[in-house]
Parts: sequence; C-alpha cells; structure tokens
Amino acid sequence: MKGSDHKSKFILTHREREVFELLVQDKTTRDIAQQLFISEKTVRNHISNVMQKLNVKGRSQAVVELIKLGELQI
Repeated sequence: MKGSDHKSKFILTHREREVFELLVQDKTTRDIAQQLFISEKTVRNHISNVMQKLNVKGRSQAVVELIKLGELQI
C-alpha cells in the first residue's frame, strides 16, 4: 500500500469509480452496463458494494458521501 492510500478509508476500485462517475452523469444501470461492457447485474453489484463500504442505504446517499470524501467529483 502506498502512503497516500489511507487518507480516505474508502478507496474505490477502478471499476466502482467508473460506475459512479457514469451514475452522476444520470446514466441508467443499462447505460452503464453497455458503456462498460458488463452486465446490469454487475453494475448493481458494484453499486451495492460501494453502498456497503460507505454504510449508506441508497445510490444518492453513496454519491453524496463519495463527494464529501473527495472520491468523486461532479
């Protein structure tokens, strides 16, 4: 682990970041799946994983937390 990695407890995986960057652009689960060449189920899994990491109950709450943590820009 690099020294700078622990400024934030919740570091997104590359794929989770891609999913959430598309999510904040108002893309649907289907749009994201098609754009990233993965299944809609996989998109939902990534979103669920991030919501669990952040201990939040919804996508929008996850987005707000990620922005606060500096993990996501809009």
